[in-house]
Amino acid sequence: MEDIHTMSTTHWKRIVVKVGSALIAPNQQGCSSRYLLGIAQFIATCRAQGCQVVLVSSGSVAAGRHLFSDLAEPTVSLKKAMAAAGQADMMATWDKLFDFPSAQLLLTHGDLRDRDRYISIKNTIATLLEHGLLPIINENDAATTAKLRVGDNDNLSAMVAAAADADALIICSDVKGLYTKNPNLHDDATLIKQVSEINADIYAMAGGATSSVGTGGMFTKIEAAEKAISHGIETMIVDGFDADTFNQLLKGQNPGTLFEPYDVPMKDLLHWMTHTSQILGELIVENDFSADLQKHDTQLTSDDVVAVRGNFSVGDTVLVRKGDGTKLAKAKSNYSSCLLHFIADKEDREFANNAQQKTGPLISDKNIAILEQI
Repeated sequence: MEDIHTMSTTHWKRIVVKVGSALIAPNQQGCSSRYLLGIAQFIATCRAQGCQVVLVSSGSVAAGRHLFSDLAEPTVSLKKAMAAAGQADMMATWDKLFDFPSAQLLLTHGDLRDRDRYISIKNTIATLLEHGLLPIINENDAATTAKLRVGDNDNLSAMVAAAADADALIICSDVKGLYTKNPNLHDDATLIKQVSEINADIYAMAGGATSSVGTGGMFTKIEAAEKAISHGIETMIVDGFDADTFNQLLKGQNPGTLFEPYDVPMKDLLHWMTHTSQILGELIVENDFSADLQKHDTQLTSDDVVAVRGNFSVGDTVLVRKGDGTKLAKAKSNYSSCLLHFIADKEDREFANNAQQKTGPLISDKNIAILEQI
């Protein structure tokens, strides 16, 4: 029996639709509208009904691949060249399917993990939507580095959905949704229609990427769903290859797997710290450390830190963890790793205390996300 649930699309005011590489270039011979027409019609119908749409579209590498020699395992540099060549073709393909204007945004994790740039992106998306344009967002594969990559557009779409304050995130996959087992390998795999909590059992059901041109898989889609639902965003994984998927969505039906959002969403800053900001270093404390890091009078001091890992600057996000690996918090660092190493190497604790009195707490008590044990 089809689970219609209470996911009526009439309450959606703003949605994010994520489309993968296999839908953009199914034959790896440039862009094709074969599977995109139904998605484009769904987007157009949503807009006509007063629902704003943001499109996160992979596919630049897949779209540009045919322009280069057929290599089974393209190098990183070659993939960047494919992305540069394919991005224009991908945008042109989408534009042909719409009778309204669109706008291109190419992002990296470096853009999203910086709070000021994140707010700038948030404002740009809002302004585009207010003026009736369709934002089409992709990772800037041609320019990004390993250090600055999100790595997959599933997680990027969840970050964008949070930045856009979306009501729903629809992730188009090559299967109907989350199954108990990989449906391509197991005939007895069963589709899970609804997930109320994402836990270790849910992650255990996810596998790797199934497309030769994509970087995502079911695991990254679960990661994306976890990011989105914690922001109060209804999330669905659906079969983008099945044209009836989008007819069902417009009828308020559940054609795939629905992930229920948190009843009480994380506040924007806490969500950004938890799910978007990137850890660039670690502050390691003793295993018996028990202070409340969110209270000003129990702030982390240099006396508490037994080791500093990584290279980071003032304002970067660091992980505070115990020596046994227990993760305590992600927080904005008020010190560079260089200065922390310098203070830690000083045997004169009076010098360290004086330095901290002048500079302030090691981490911010405002830009902090307390983590459950992971």
